[in-house]
Amino acid sequence: MKSEVKSILMAGVGGQGVLRASDILCQVMMDSGLDVKKSEVHGMAQRGGCVTSHVRYGQKVHSPLAKKGDVEILLAFEKLETLRYLDYLKPGGIVIINDEEMNPPSVNLGAAAYPETVVPIVRERFPSVIVVNAPELADRAGNRRAVNTVLLGVLSKYLKIEEQQWEKGIRDSFPPKTVDANIKAFHLGRGI
Repeated sequence: MKSEVKSILMAGVGGQGVLRASDILCQVMMDSGLDVKKSEVHGMAQRGGCVTSHVRYGQKVHSPLAKKGDVEILLAFEKLETLRYLDYLKPGGIVIINDEEMNPPSVNLGAAAYPETVVPIVRERFPSVIVVNAPELADRAGNRRAVNTVLLGVLSKYLKIEEQQWEKGIRDSFPPKTVDANIKAFHLGRGI
């Protein structure tokens, strides 16, 4: 029997924790017995530029990059980044959008306006769209920087991985003083 390889694409802006989230996701998947390959782009990440991470998993994965039209789940850490990567989703794919706007340089310079129609555009193309106010949930968890673990919590509902595996991955990825807030953030996201 041929093993199916599945893909998740995470996209955001530098400083949002995209790469940490993809590292946790990969570790949790490997600890669950899956073969995982990851590819990331973070050239201008420290300056607020685009950050992406392709995560592909299954019994045997040969390539870390998903092709356009092959991604099952797009996890967008910033609303506008959702539009940039919609073409990677397969028909019927799931879109998880952090309801946060981070102005690109063109908006900051006054050359363009931030589009108000991001979510409606996505909903026109994909039936399964989850919009999450991750910063608010991270604040409720006690750590504003835990937006990435809130989003992992939402993502976890669509993957067949035990909850305790996720908690272990989070515990292993953060300093002791931030673990409790990140675990709480994960569960708040999972409750969406």
